[in-house]
Amino acid sequence: MEIIVLLIVVGVIAAFVVSIYNGLVGRRNRIDEALAQIQVQLKRRHDLIPNLVNAVKGYMGFEQKVLTDVTNARASAVSAGAQGVAAQAQAENALTGTLRSLFAVVENYPDLKANQNVLSLQEELTTTENQISFSRQHYNSSVLDYNNAIQVFPSNLLAGVFGFTKREFFEAEPEAAAVPNVDLSLS
Repeated sequence: MEIIVLLIVVGVIAAFVVSIYNGLVGRRNRIDEALAQIQVQLKRRHDLIPNLVNAVKGYMGFEQKVLTDVTNARASAVSAGAQGVAAQAQAENALTGTLRSLFAVVENYPDLKANQNVLSLQEELTTTENQISFSRQHYNSSVLDYNNAIQVFPSNLLAGVFGFTKREFFEAEPEAAAVPNVDLSLS
């Protein structure tokens, strides 16, 4: 009888440990999936930028610094992906700032504002920025859920033993939180 009770207790404890472990693995995998979704949207954004630069280059010959800044910020953002979430977020925020300056300069060129390629690229970029924002929200929500799970009792006892560590949020600078919104319609 004592052996049966001992087996039941050991079985309940094992089931409890397995349940917590599997829950933590599921949360960690949701973070990885959410980060992958951000990467997809950022790649789309990175792919649109050279097209946008090429579309405005002929009109903005003497505004070369703005185009160079956008190109350099894009290159930094692409390379920052391998440096971790915080570095990538910082580089993407810088890219957002340079895109804002590009669109502000575009306002000074009536022919460029009417260019269908520029209008189309601006619309695609705005859509992509929205998708990046939603992906960041999903990622940060998943990180919050995971970080809470590894820090609350009793899962915190097992999280350290199994190597579950706190994850970083994908933070946007306050000024980068707003999607660049430029009216390129004919005025």
